[in-house]
Amino acid sequence: MKSPQTPTLSQWDDPLRQAVPAANRSLFMQHGYAPELHQAQVPDVCHALELVQNLPPVNPNDKRIVNGNTDINQLAPFKYPWAWEFFLNGNKNHWTPLDINMAQDVHDYHHKLTTEEKHVYENVLAYLTTSDILAMRNIGLAVMEKMSAPELQIYQARQVYEEALHTWTYQHCIETIGLDQSEIYNRYRVVPAIYGKIRMANQRLERVMRADFDLRNRDNLEEFAMSYLFFAAVFEGCWFYNGFNPIFALQRRGLMKGTGEQLQYILRDEALHSAFGMKVVEQLLIEEKLVLDPKRVQEMWDESEAAEHAYAKYILADPILGYSADDHIGQFHFVANRRSRQMKMPEPFPGAKERLDWLSEQASLRKEKNFFETRVTEYQTGVSLSW
Repeated sequence: MKSPQTPTLSQWDDPLRQAVPAANRSLFMQHGYAPELHQAQVPDVCHALELVQNLPPVNPNDKRIVNGNTDINQLAPFKYPWAWEFFLNGNKNHWTPLDINMAQDVHDYHHKLTTEEKHVYENVLAYLTTSDILAMRNIGLAVMEKMSAPELQIYQARQVYEEALHTWTYQHCIETIGLDQSEIYNRYRVVPAIYGKIRMANQRLERVMRADFDLRNRDNLEEFAMSYLFFAAVFEGCWFYNGFNPIFALQRRGLMKGTGEQLQYILRDEALHSAFGMKVVEQLLIEEKLVLDPKRVQEMWDESEAAEHAYAKYILADPILGYSADDHIGQFHFVANRRSRQMKMPEPFPGAKERLDWLSEQASLRKEKNFFETRVTEYQTGVSLSW
């Protein structure tokens, strides 16, 4: 019995010449023809190719934050050029935790830190390790897939990577110092003050994370805007932004300088994350003609302040030199007012004053350093950012 012979290219081509009109044949061959394509499929493929050829160009005015109908795979022309600028700026702040010398931190933790300072250091890391994973999942699951303009998604793809990088950074600090990883990572489960912040975030973000959360429903759209406002202004704009301060207070005194430098780089990312998220919410409200209920917004800030207050009272039950729970809460109020002004909304804590006048300088990477102890990237990328 003879084995079946594989058809030659000419044999494959013969039925195609019969099935494909002469006018379409060159178009079909131009876009590639696989021999395994069945003859019956050819007319459908040709029709699809003709439709592709006739698609109108993308009009940037048709793009929308959500519920847009333009081609999500075509980046330009931009409707939101500011989103592309966020992406370019985010790439200027690139590092890995392995780039930063942690040797002094190992010595400081085991030989210089007081019991109270170790308590602060460990619990700040315990909170951050869980929070950045939550942030990564929120952007990847709740936000990015719902954006309908690719310039928005591209920055958020960078943001997802950065949250993973931050998680690596905290893990690297924990591992380098020699802390019990299982114990540190599980603190958010057993310490109510840490869990309270995580629980509040989950409650406010859980529904919008669902893939079937329909943003064509006006109530859902408003809930999405509120959730994203919480994430950008509170979670990243205040809880993260304010959460590094206890470590900066140690760094200011020459302690845990490696960890402090790691957080300086992370803070730059988080400042961009917060600003981007609030810009998206602001644009979303304009496009969809939404007005958020001021009462709901104030309740969001009040709940956030209560969770932050409990957290500060726990990690700083005994104040450390140069930093206390009152400093932490006072600075939270100050930053919360700043975020609200950025959104052109009323200040949630009127009259709050800056408590840490040293913070702007301490959190900045623009410091004199021994050249031989400084990474080349600080001179190339880190210092090229303007804030």
